[in-house]
Amino acid sequence: MGNLYTDNLIGTVIGLSVADDWEGARREWRIVGCEVDETHSATCVCGKEGLRYVYTIANTETGETLSPIGSSCIKKFEQSDMDEELAGWQQAIKLMEEAARIGKEDYVHLHSGSYSRKLLYFLYEQDAFRPTKYNGYDGYNDYLFLLDMFNGGFCSEAQERKCQAIIMQSIYPWLRNLWKKSKSQKGKIDNGK
Repeated sequence: MGNLYTDNLIGTVIGLSVADDWEGARREWRIVGCEVDETHSATCVCGKEGLRYVYTIANTETGETLSPIGSSCIKKFEQSDMDEELAGWQQAIKLMEEAARIGKEDYVHLHSGSYSRKLLYFLYEQDAFRPTKYNGYDGYNDYLFLLDMFNGGFCSEAQERKCQAIIMQSIYPWLRNLWKKSKSQKGKIDNGK
């Protein structure tokens, strides 16, 4: 691929993979986490400095992890499923930052424009929908309910209250934990070493 940053990424990924070439090695990795580094002090495994959005990827074959890694390097894997995971994390971060900016009291008033089908599915995949007695102890039911409500456009007053309850009892706490994790990681970015 030809530049120092790309060569660093490829060498590191191949070194932690079962496959011994880029074609095979790049298919072994998935995104498993993301944090926001407000200080921009993180350095990607490729060597690029000043990351704000710091991803962690894991090898599905070996269990090895790499962090910090930037979104530009994730795109170099050229894997559609990783691109979708990246888009999900980016939407979740945007929602997380909005939740942190406006606070809990106003967050409940975020409407369907803040969500997309892909984001709701991403949140479901990340276990953001907690099992409760109200969803039959299956978060999938809340995911389907929100999907139906946001796709339908009109919600009755009771449906709106249920949407708000799901958002405040599941999504908001998941985002808050992501925000806290990001804040607690300040100064702890270690290049996976």
